[in-house]
Amino acid sequence: MKPSAIGVFTVALLSAVLLFCGPSEKTKKLIEDSGKVFGVLPEKMPGGEADTPDLVKLGEKLYFEKRLSANDTQACNSCHNVVGKAGGVDNLPTSPGAFGKNGDRNSPTVLNAGYHLAQFWDGRAKDLKEQAKGPILNPVEMAMPSAAEVEKKISGITEYQDLFAKAYPKDAQKITYDNIAGAIAAFERTLKTQDRFDDFQKGDHKALSDAEQEGLEKFLATGCTACHIGPLLGGNSYRKLGQVNAYENTGDKGRLTLTKNPADAFVFKVPSLRNVAITGPYFHDGKVATLEEAVKKMAYLQLGKELPESDIKSIATFLKALTDKNRSN
Repeated sequence: MKPSAIGVFTVALLSAVLLFCGPSEKTKKLIEDSGKVFGVLPEKMPGGEADTPDLVKLGEKLYFEKRLSANDTQACNSCHNVVGKAGGVDNLPTSPGAFGKNGDRNSPTVLNAGYHLAQFWDGRAKDLKEQAKGPILNPVEMAMPSAAEVEKKISGITEYQDLFAKAYPKDAQKITYDNIAGAIAAFERTLKTQDRFDDFQKGDHKALSDAEQEGLEKFLATGCTACHIGPLLGGNSYRKLGQVNAYENTGDKGRLTLTKNPADAFVFKVPSLRNVAITGPYFHDGKVATLEEAVKKMAYLQLGKELPESDIKSIATFLKALTDKNRSN
């Protein structure tokens, strides 16, 4: 065998050995530790036990229905884009409504939203159905004048009469505002993502690269799990933004506006980090442009740490592995 052929054979043999060898003890421990802190996403979102294909089909159509807005320009998907590789957001700091005025807060992703403890940045809606009712009547967003006007408008569209009849066969009055929101919520419960991180936690040690595993180690060691824990890596608690160092934007008081409790000043729902790489810009005000900047600011604001650039880059590398396989570039 010629030397060049021997070299090629050796490389191929080593590659085969590495492919079939098991994980290192370090990786085994990382899988174990990660599983304890995070765990994988449950198979189904809560609240969908009675969802039917007809209900989901109706909800999907309503999700993309611009006639739910006052001037037929805005649909749910306008601010929470789920088409193709989009991350369930519009990637704008704040979103323009039906008449061009922007809202006060960044539009959060609808992907996996049904797993959250509540909806909106301040948690003012208990579930997806309650959340779906808000934007349609919000004067800045979809700007419909009343629930009755929404029902009247949708009832006048012939194709919806059959869709509602199939989705709500037992309801005497089928096209109601409550049923509209219920159908949209049913569709949103189908927006569960799948990523390589769950594969890793289930034992596939090759699902994350060495650099991504290093980033996960940095994420754990830095203390990011003080807030970002559980299967969503967040989405299950409220925290003050600026626990150690104050956030520069003090205009939005967070949950204080909702609860009137002074202790809730600057408190917001902790966002999920699933799909975080494709859902920027970041924070409730959308003022943080990049994932790396968000990592840097979070460490400083919440933990009082000034991370070196190498750690910031490493953590961001791990966070990019949390992107839905179907939405990765």
